[in-house]
Amino acid sequence: MKIPTYPASRPLALTDKPLLDQLCTNVQPRVSELSFAGLYLFRKAHEYKLATVAGSIVVIGTGYDGSVYFLPPLGGDTAAALNVLFTDGLPLYGADDIFVEKHLSTHSVQIAEMRDSFDYLYLREELALLPGSRFHKKKNRINYFTSRHDYRVDHFSDEHVHGCLTLLDTWQQVSRVESGGSVRMEIEATEEALHIAKTLGLAGIVIMVNGVVAAFALGEQLNPETAVCHFEKADPFSEGLYQLVNREFAKNLFQDCTYLNREQDLGNTGLRSAKLSYHPVELIRKYLVTGSNHKDFVALY
Repeated sequence: MKIPTYPASRPLALTDKPLLDQLCTNVQPRVSELSFAGLYLFRKAHEYKLATVAGSIVVIGTGYDGSVYFLPPLGGDTAAALNVLFTDGLPLYGADDIFVEKHLSTHSVQIAEMRDSFDYLYLREELALLPGSRFHKKKNRINYFTSRHDYRVDHFSDEHVHGCLTLLDTWQQVSRVESGGSVRMEIEATEEALHIAKTLGLAGIVIMVNGVVAAFALGEQLNPETAVCHFEKADPFSEGLYQLVNREFAKNLFQDCTYLNREQDLGNTGLRSAKLSYHPVELIRKYLVTGSNHKDFVALY
């Protein structure tokens, strides 16, 4: 589908950070995509463009299947922006329950759940402490690793970039990840995140074993009560290391936050099982919304 032309439509740039930071703060997003870092690091993967539509700033993207969509409008007249975008035939991706109730509940649209895109929301303190019998297996795996390795936990800084990149390359080779598709784009986004983490406002945890980076995780604060973990990688040969870096991220960062968003599973059955095993307090539903009859939709405003 050809993307309609809107005023000031252009590719997303690093200089857009102050504007989008403010707009996202005003929206108080719950979905993991709505942060400047999340958008910027995947700007190539999704060909993100910023457009001004009816006074709102709108991010327009392209899915891995080539489909064009827009994310929830930021600022301005949301109703008017939705009117224009649905009339132009674009679907809305990433609307959560709050957005649907506030902006779409009385309108003639088709709303479909996107289970593979649901975000997993956890109590940060639970991930940090792993209390009770529900997390017994997680604690056992961490104990298995810590009893066999001399390790330390560092806060991510520029001095760790080279080691993290080396680990990422090793992880890709050992895991036999195919070079094409969404996985390759995720790896490219991780590489860039490591290089410009400070500029993007990302914070991270690094697990060092014998002076070598064995695991790392990077994230940011999404809203006043929620942090999000965007990237996490660990030595695939070290049992218990993923559980350890998960725990240390929750324990050492964003301690004022109640919740930790660990993003979606993208339909990967192994990843889904792993995320569910940490007992999320909520799955943040995301929807794909299309105008079922744009004339009726326009008439409702």
